[in-house]
Amino acid sequence: MRPTVTYGCETWLLTTSDENQLYIFERKILKKIYGRTRNPDGTWRIKTNDELRRRMKQEDIIKFIKPQRLRWAAHVMRIQELPEK
Repeated sequence: MRPTVTYGCETWLLTTSDENQLYIFERKILKKIYGRTRNPDGTWRIKTNDELRRRMKQEDIIKFIKPQRLRWAAHVMRIQELPEK
């Protein structure tokens, strides 16, 4: 899921609203992937955000995007530093 969602993220301008929408999307997908949890009394409940974060064992989507943007900026800077022929 992440490669599809973050395609081209190096060039995005992320506002706080965009970041919140990405968090919401990621949590919605993870809740579908990991499913529900059965309580000891036999009822079912949706996993909390903390439970999802612990299960995922990866950084969240914004912590993935920000280093990608820095990598891209460094790449662009190196291109501009090349001597002309």
